[in-house]
Amino acid sequence: MNKRLVFVLLTLIVAASMMLSACGPAATEAPVATEAPATEAPTEAPVATEPPMPAVGSPEHPIKVLFVPSVDANIIVTGGEVMAAALNEATGLTFEVTVPTSYAATIEEMCASPADTMAFIPGLGYAIASQLCGVDVSFKAIRFGYPVYWAEYIVARDSEFQTLEDLEGATWGYGDQGSTSGYMVPAVEFAAAGITPGEQVQTGGHNQTVTAVYNGEVDFGTVFYSVPLNPDGAPVFTYADYEAGKITGLEQYEIPTETIANCAPDAEGKKLFCDGYRILDARANIRTEAPDVIQKVRVLAVSAAIPNDTLSFGPEFPADVRAQIEEALVAFAATEAWGTSIGSADFYGWSGLAPATDAEYDMVRAMVEATGYKIEP
Repeated sequence: MNKRLVFVLLTLIVAASMMLSACGPAATEAPVATEAPATEAPTEAPVATEPPMPAVGSPEHPIKVLFVPSVDANIIVTGGEVMAAALNEATGLTFEVTVPTSYAATIEEMCASPADTMAFIPGLGYAIASQLCGVDVSFKAIRFGYPVYWAEYIVARDSEFQTLEDLEGATWGYGDQGSTSGYMVPAVEFAAAGITPGEQVQTGGHNQTVTAVYNGEVDFGTVFYSVPLNPDGAPVFTYADYEAGKITGLEQYEIPTETIANCAPDAEGKKLFCDGYRILDARANIRTEAPDVIQKVRVLAVSAAIPNDTLSFGPEFPADVRAQIEEALVAFAATEAWGTSIGSADFYGWSGLAPATDAEYDMVRAMVEATGYKIEP
């Protein structure tokens, strides 16, 4: 084979090899392992958090002590501050005394602030509050040995009214529709007896109702009744006698008739006496402005017994804080200062307190159900 032919064949072979290489996968070098470039780890944006709520009972988060406005608000605030100071000294907790504008407002406040409210509320208020939001009773009032009280129907002493039936169509003065003795119990008893009073006048409180009857602004009023004391300082009848059904006539609820002409406040104006008998019902609350209130206003009738008012706590009140307050209250009730606070006859007249149970207020719940009463905002 000549050299020229050999050269041509070699040229063709090289060309073919180049074509095959162009069609096949491109040869690559093995990758060289390298470290990833150093980067800073991303940081999360800070989460906004609210500062923790101050502890219940601290100066920044005082415990609200609520009192229903059944007597003069100034008296409540003054006596309530005495209690708050005593509880603060015993527990180190901070308290804030408040008198809401009505019974309903008191209940609403407890439900709106379930973790930091305690309230002195009547049986009706408790029965409703416990159903609305789980308010829980702790203590009930004791007044001169009685765990119950009554409503009384009062009229001018010279009026012609002699029985409840005589009140048909008469003008009715009452303090608040949320008051057990001032309105609810009388309303139920009127309905049961088929009696329909005439115009109804809301006076704003027990004291104002007595004043309205005293001034002739209403024909009759309904307020709280407490058993008077005899000259020895004991109730004119005992709770045991009442429970046994031995108290049946109106004369047993009142002081002797011959003592009425001599009724007058004591020298300090703090108590109302009638020849040694002490008046404890709502009439005594206006003795200063109306010293002759007993001579001018008499009791027409007394209702069935009502469970005494309560000290109750909001449904989420801290149990350990509540226990401290309960212990301090029991101790406070044994001091003289108690008589210048809730133990004062001008205040709520609690001569003591005793543990209470929720079941004791079932009869009040039945009353609420029977009347269809509802708390209005």
